[in-house]
Amino acid sequence: MRDTEEPEHALKKSLSALDLTVFGVGVIIGTGIFVLTGKIAKETAGPAVALAFVVAGLVCALAALCYAEFASTVPVAGSAYTFAYASLGELPAWIIGWDLILEMALGCAVVAVGWSGYVRSLMDTAGLHLPDALTGTRDGDFGFDILACLLVLLLTGILIAGMKLSSRVSAVVVALKVSVVLVVILVGAFFITGSNYNPFIPPSQPGEAGSDITSPLIQLMFGWAPTNFGVMGIFTAAAVVFFAFIGFDIVATAAEETKNPQRDVPRGILGSLLICTLLYVLVSIVVTGMQKYTELSTDAPLADAFKSVGHPFWAGLISFGAAVGLTTVCLILLMGQTRVFFAMSRDGLLPKPFSVVHPRFGTPYRSTILLGVIVAIVAGFTSIDELAELVNIGTLFAFVVVAIGVVILRKKRPDLPRSFRTPLVPFVPILSVAASLWLMLNLPAETWLRFGIWMVLGVIIYFLYGRKHSRLGKHLPPREPVVD
Repeated sequence: MRDTEEPEHALKKSLSALDLTVFGVGVIIGTGIFVLTGKIAKETAGPAVALAFVVAGLVCALAALCYAEFASTVPVAGSAYTFAYASLGELPAWIIGWDLILEMALGCAVVAVGWSGYVRSLMDTAGLHLPDALTGTRDGDFGFDILACLLVLLLTGILIAGMKLSSRVSAVVVALKVSVVLVVILVGAFFITGSNYNPFIPPSQPGEAGSDITSPLIQLMFGWAPTNFGVMGIFTAAAVVFFAFIGFDIVATAAEETKNPQRDVPRGILGSLLICTLLYVLVSIVVTGMQKYTELSTDAPLADAFKSVGHPFWAGLISFGAAVGLTTVCLILLMGQTRVFFAMSRDGLLPKPFSVVHPRFGTPYRSTILLGVIVAIVAGFTSIDELAELVNIGTLFAFVVVAIGVVILRKKRPDLPRSFRTPLVPFVPILSVAASLWLMLNLPAETWLRFGIWMVLGVIIYFLYGRKHSRLGKHLPPREPVVD
C-alpha cells in the first residue's frame, strides 16, 4: 500500500461506488445474456435455465464475498494478483498474475471478434459489405478482422486518456445496454404464452460420454457424463451459465483508483453481481415464455424470439444493443489487464518502465499501449472460439486463490483493519473453492492442457527474470516514512 504513494507510480483516484457498479454491470452483461440464454435453455435446462442462473449467481456470490474483503483490506491495483501477494507470497502471486493476463487478453480479443460479427450483420442489413479479407479468419481462410482490431485500439486510447473518461463512456454504453435488456423484459412480457413453460423442468436425458481430450476432465477421470434437463440438468446448466457472470472480479482491479475503496469496492462488486443476476433471471423467464425452448435460436435467441412473434423492429434494436454493449466488455477487460500488468511491474516482476503513470492523465499508459496493441493484433488475426474456455479456467483459478488467501490472511494478520469481512470464515471460502473446482472439472481436458502449458511458461519467466528483479528478490529495505 505504501508503494501506491510514490508520485510516479501513483494512480489517480477518481472513481465512486456508482462508477464501480457500472464497470461491473458493463463487463458482466455481454454475450451471456444475448446468446447463452437460448443455447442453454434449448440444450440443457429448458425454462429452468432461470434456476441455473440463480445457482450460478450464488456460486459467484461466494467468490464475490472473498474479493470484497480483500479489496477493502488491500485497496491496491492488481485484484487477485495483489491479494495473492499479500497472503501467499511472490511466486503464487506471479502465477495468478500471469494467469490473469492470459484470461483478460483472450477475453477482450474474443469479445472484440464477437462485436465485429454483430456490427458486420448490422452493416449487411444496411447494404454495406466489407471485403472478405477484412472480416477475419473464417473456415480456414486467412483474413484480418479490421473491425475487431480498430475497436481495441480505440478503447486503448480511451483508457490512456483517464479512468474518469473511461467510466463516463462506460456509463453511457451501459445505460444503453441495460435499456435494451429492460425492453426485452417489459415488451417481451406481453408475448408470453403460459404453455411454453410446460414442462418447466423437462424430463432428464443422459449426456454423451466422451473419451478424448475434448471431453470434460471429470468424464475422463471418473467416467461420469453430465445430465441434460431434469433437476441435475439445472446444475449442469449452471456450470455453463456461470461464465456469463465472469467479470465482477474486474471491479477489484480498480480499487487503487477509487476515492473510498474500503467502502465503495465491496458495494461495486456485490451490487453489480446482484443487478446482473436479477436481469439474467428475468430475461430467461421472458424468452422461454415467448418461444418454446425447443425452438429457441442458439445464435441470437433474444432477437429471434421477437421475430417469432412478428416484431422485427424489436429484434433489430436488440442486435444493436448487443453490438453496443460488447464495447464496454472489451473496455473493462482491457482496463483490468493493464492494471494487473502495472501492479506486477511496480513490484519488479515485469520491467519497471511499465509501472510509470502518465504525468497528465495519471494512467499506466505504457502498459496500456503495449497490451492494447497485442490484443488488437490477436483479435484481428485470430478466430479463437476454442481458446475462450481458457478465460473461464483462468477466472476460476483466480477464485480459488482469493478464497484461500482470505483464510490465510485472517490467520497471519488478524490485526489488519477490514471494513468488509467475509461472513462465516472459513466456511464460505471453502464452499467457494469447492464450487470453483467443480466447475473447472467440467471444462475440457484440452483446456487444462493449454492452461498448464501457459503456467509452465510463466514459471520459467519468473525464475529467469521476475525473481531476480523483484523488490523482494533485491531485498530492498523498507522505506522510512517521509517527515516534513
